[in-house]
Amino acid sequence: MLRYLNGGESHGKFLLAVLEGVPSGLPLTADMVNHDLARRQKGYGRGGRMRVEEDRVEFACGVRKGATIGNPIGLLIANKDWENWKDVMAAEPGPTPEAKVVTRPRPGHADLVGAIKYGHRDVRNVLEKASARETAIRVAIGGVAKALLSHFGMRVLSYTTEIGSVVAQRPTDPMEAYDLAENSEVRCHDADAGAKMIEQIRTAKHRGDTLGGVFEVVVTNPPIGLGTYAQWDRRLSARLAMAAMSIQAMKGVEIGMGFEAARRFGSEVHDEIYYDHTAKEFVRKTNNAGGLEGGITNGQPIVIRVAMKPISTLYSPKKSVDINTKEPFEATVERSDICTVPAAGVVGEAVIAYEMANAMLEKFGGDSLTEMKRNFEAYQAYVKDF
Repeated sequence: MLRYLNGGESHGKFLLAVLEGVPSGLPLTADMVNHDLARRQKGYGRGGRMRVEEDRVEFACGVRKGATIGNPIGLLIANKDWENWKDVMAAEPGPTPEAKVVTRPRPGHADLVGAIKYGHRDVRNVLEKASARETAIRVAIGGVAKALLSHFGMRVLSYTTEIGSVVAQRPTDPMEAYDLAENSEVRCHDADAGAKMIEQIRTAKHRGDTLGGVFEVVVTNPPIGLGTYAQWDRRLSARLAMAAMSIQAMKGVEIGMGFEAARRFGSEVHDEIYYDHTAKEFVRKTNNAGGLEGGITNGQPIVIRVAMKPISTLYSPKKSVDINTKEPFEATVERSDICTVPAAGVVGEAVIAYEMANAMLEKFGGDSLTEMKRNFEAYQAYVKDF
């Protein structure tokens, strides 16, 4: 089993995590993770923070000479903006500069409810951890998970399918769609739709507004049998949905046909089963289930779509109330993006990769990558003879 704890504030010294359960012998370098960290910072519609930070991971422990050693892995990402905030965010006792005390919660953020829950009179104590800046360390953790999955022929990909009212054409080949998306400013595989998405983002920026959208995550080549129907909280479909919804600003998840399945007859929804005598395997000609049946992988690609609300911080601010004076005001802006759907897809890859890696370790175990591969290969031979 994998597990991790992460910490760090948006303007603190570091983002950090300790990841436990990665088998020994997994080839792992910082560059393998930094590639995704760079992808997370790109995308048309990003704000000024992306020009401040250049995220790079450091493995503080658990990795030696380019490979894991079976110990917990310590991951650090330094916040370059720390130098401008070290007086405000210092751990040592002392007053906070009055100008940096936040008493005005922003609508759509965790500011007010977090301050009430934890008894904070300075809302900065909430917004610093609730911030989507936290997703940088989760992308780093996902990078480790992707490295593990790659040794079993699996990839985790994403692309943008909607921004605002613009909807891209459904891709027929996820791998091709991913390659096309990587060359798009909005990470969209459909060039015409991508151009219209950019225009909508420009319009939103001109209005002082923001935009949300939908991204799709695809896991290629998963084996049959990950997850289980035996307990409600171990269904892989449920765990993947929870992982997607744990990302800041996400409001909905679909697997496979998703909500459309509720509008169809059963004869139009369920994937018929065939047997390929040449390949000696069970096959499907459709994938409406999105690769999951009864909370278990069926060997088809896993397809998940995630809906993201518009960014809550607007340059045309919404109304709120000061928590101390109770007087109304218009919410202020420190620094904001217009649209982060392209980056959210990269975060989606990371959280889905983590859950998939966890499911692989549950099924195939092993203290080393060699042992895990041996278990996996034996299971694959069993499935072929079933």
